[in-house]
Amino acid sequence: MEPQLLHSVTDSVATVVIRHPAKRNAMTAAMWRALPPLLGALAADPAVRALVLTGEGGTFCAGADIATLRDSPEEAQRLAVRAEEALAAFPKPALAAVRGHCVGGGTQLAAACDLRFAEQGALFGVTPAKLGVVYPASATRRLVSLVGPATAKYLLFSGELIDAERALRTGLVDEVLPEGELGRRVAEFTRTLVARSQLTQAAAKEFADGRRDRDAYWAGQARGSGDTAEGVAAFLERRPPRFTWSVPTSG
Repeated sequence: MEPQLLHSVTDSVATVVIRHPAKRNAMTAAMWRALPPLLGALAADPAVRALVLTGEGGTFCAGADIATLRDSPEEAQRLAVRAEEALAAFPKPALAAVRGHCVGGGTQLAAACDLRFAEQGALFGVTPAKLGVVYPASATRRLVSLVGPATAKYLLFSGELIDAERALRTGLVDEVLPEGELGRRVAEFTRTLVARSQLTQAAAKEFADGRRDRDAYWAGQARGSGDTAEGVAAFLERRPPRFTWSVPTSG
């Protein structure tokens, strides 16, 4: 099977699947290139309210295909950073569903998602020190924001793998599920996400990611959206809310 990114949309949740079974779902240059435009199309789709990134089979992603590093390490890193930044900028909730190995570029992608759920037995690692590669500044800052400087240095200095339980303790992972339960839990949680206010989620994502200049913008969006009135009315009437605000397709 050719290495590629698969995608589908079901019940307002877009699922992107990393598929490269011959190399444990390692990302080729073509796959890195394909991710930003794919995310752009999904972000612009009003039917999509959340995103799940996962790997095919029992592996999330073993990182960058080493052949891409041999041919042009600078270009490979540039493509990976562009993909990582596109994922971090996705304007709707993004969740990484991790089974098996999540290493190198795989951890870079998972860290760029808003949330990470992992199956017991998953392994995480940031391995540029094994290859003499300088890890990108953006990815390093993102890793530090999740796990703190000490754990980030442990991972980057050593290149050693940590299990899902340690990843949970350090903040790299948000939930760890028993074997066979990850898919059910991700489906349950994304149903919750798509039922909530996109207005709240989009504003919270910007603020949590460090945007400090958008208070007035989001206040204006809230005034014009009707979501607050609908949320209060639904609460008082004891019914599910019907939020109507959606992420703008541009701007």
